[in-house]
Amino acid sequence: MIEADLNIFLRILIITVLAGALGWERESAGKSAGLRTHVLVGIAAVLFVVVGDLMIRKFSVYGELMRFDPASLVGAVVTGISFLGAGMIFFNRNNDRIKGLTTAAGVLTTAAIGMIVGLERYVLAVGSTTIVFVVLHFVARFEEKYLEKTDEELAKDGNGT
Repeated sequence: MIEADLNIFLRILIITVLAGALGWERESAGKSAGLRTHVLVGIAAVLFVVVGDLMIRKFSVYGELMRFDPASLVGAVVTGISFLGAGMIFFNRNNDRIKGLTTAAGVLTTAAIGMIVGLERYVLAVGSTTIVFVVLHFVARFEEKYLEKTDEELAKDGNGT
């Protein structure tokens, strides 16, 4: 049992590093859900997957009398994390902008990566984390430079209000 717990602890350490990288990126960008939030969401997702696995093993002695649907577990995690993410999204009426949408999507993605780590798919988790980090950090810089115009630029172009 100690070996199994150490294996689970390894998963928690891995998601702490991966989710920490994503949370650090959000924190350094001044976003509301930063390092601690991402790490905790990732750890929770790992633990939910582990709990599901442990429940299957523990109650398998009951055979067909006890059924467990892993898809229900995934659905429950997605619902819970989505509820958390929904609380991060705000509409600013002053400038007709939505705030927090990327942060909420990042938290949801961190939970999914946590579930992948919980299933011991480390290469997939590291690869996904790398892609998400690039999207959050570098694509945001690209958008700022090439896609988003400031109010002053819009006024110069004659497109401002």
